[in-house]
Amino acid sequence: MDILELIQSNLLTPIVLFFIFGIIAARIKSDLKIPDAISEFLPIYLLAAIGLHGGIEMRNTGFEAMFIPMLVAIGLSLLFTLNHYQILRRIGKFNLFDSYALASTYGAVGAVTFSVGLSFLKNQGVSSEGFLAAILAVLEPVAFILAIFLTNMAVSKQIKTKKESFGKISDSEIEMGISETKTNLKQVLHESITGKAIVILLGSIVIGYIIGKEGFSSISIVFDELFTGAIVIFLIEMGIIAGQRLEDIKKVGLFLISFSIIMPTFNGIVGVIVATFMDLSLGGAVMFGLLLASASFIAAPAVLRHAIPQAKPSLYITSALGITFPYNIIVLLPIMFMVSSILHNEGSIDLFNYILQE
Repeated sequence: MDILELIQSNLLTPIVLFFIFGIIAARIKSDLKIPDAISEFLPIYLLAAIGLHGGIEMRNTGFEAMFIPMLVAIGLSLLFTLNHYQILRRIGKFNLFDSYALASTYGAVGAVTFSVGLSFLKNQGVSSEGFLAAILAVLEPVAFILAIFLTNMAVSKQIKTKKESFGKISDSEIEMGISETKTNLKQVLHESITGKAIVILLGSIVIGYIIGKEGFSSISIVFDELFTGAIVIFLIEMGIIAGQRLEDIKKVGLFLISFSIIMPTFNGIVGVIVATFMDLSLGGAVMFGLLLASASFIAAPAVLRHAIPQAKPSLYITSALGITFPYNIIVLLPIMFMVSSILHNEGSIDLFNYILQE
């Protein structure tokens, strides 16, 4: 199966079709809406299911198996966040605040995208390392903390520069700016770690680790067999929200549209290659790449609206949810699966020969 056939096959899966259905419902201005209670429940359910499986896998493989992949993932997330900022600031000419907000949005991870990735692999008859769920939990706050820290450092530097140049800013104002920096970082760290997404994910990992495979069997009917169905319902809502934001895509500009496609592709393929060299499985390499390719559109607005209020939410929400998310689940997942398949079956050298032949 070539890449086009794989993308076409992915398009015809229930998950993608229901996402497209949600977009269409929004565009025809239907009053279709997922009840608020269900909208709040589904993310918790999906994260609990991911965490339970991750905890069980960690019990089977041990912590040492995930130590190096986690360190590498953190390092790549930080590196990519800095790279995003440089591209957005220097080439895209975005202001300081929008650059850091977008950089952290694309340096963070998307739990919904991760859920879709697991379902995609299941359709392909492939599994992945469960400990990647723990890496998902760790990566969530990393990019935000880095971006907020660098933003506040830059603002403090600007304040000091203005004082030295014009002498119009008092020492008390500088101290106030530094104090706000510390408060913001503390707030971001607290919100990231104690947010419901991280709490339910980490809690479920611990529970999965404690109960093991035997304990999970009694609840598998809920957290295993119903998993794909829950994603389908949740993606109807994601489709509706994305459909409502289609008009906003025109406003973000051609550069940001290109960035929202090119950077996830680059990050994801790098992630697949690095994961393969770390001896992760075919599916594990895909999911590792997806962690680095995904953009946060649930945690990002909650954190950034308080931490970088000067940044425009329309930019980072529209690009992440309206452009990157559909691209990732429809196009990039099959691409990364194909790259991972070639790397695992033919070796990294044959991958480059394959690309040249194409």
